[in-house]
Amino acid sequence: MQTKPREAFIDLYYEDVVVGDEVLTDSHTVTTQGILQFADTTRDHHPLHTDEAYCRNTEFGKPIAHGLFGLSLIEGLKSELRLYQNTSVASLGWDKVRFRQPIFAGDTVHVRVVFIDKRESRSGPHGIVIERTEMINQDGAVVIDAEHATLLFRKAAAGQAAAQPRAETRS
Repeated sequence: MQTKPREAFIDLYYEDVVVGDEVLTDSHTVTTQGILQFADTTRDHHPLHTDEAYCRNTEFGKPIAHGLFGLSLIEGLKSELRLYQNTSVASLGWDKVRFRQPIFAGDTVHVRVVFIDKRESRSGPHGIVIERTEMINQDGAVVIDAEHATLLFRKAAAGQAAAQPRAETRS
């Protein structure tokens, strides 16, 4: 369940993040073309993802999306929320990634993001936020879950950077 209107989650600074808040992405329908494009981009053409005939003899019965396709889609759907459109410094990485169920062409998925922890950075004027993400299919099943750490600007640091004069350049 989303805890606030979606607009409340746009351009969050570290101080704006409330542990326990939850936001949902829009839905996306996975296509065979998307899976094959991911295979081409990553050079991972394992038949489990690309070959209908091969997959008929697997427990899935048809091609499944790459796990990393799903993880990438989580990040893409999150980016559409614009959580940190102008406040992100960097992604620090993913932890506890689990591929719970297969993703098939035709599945419609969305992502639940829950802010589970935050702390000030020890190495600079930023904050670190930990999000639990769950990709959920049209049947309500969690197909992927993971934790993501992101480095965010703090309001004071952003204000200091904006207040500093720009260096002039000469042509």
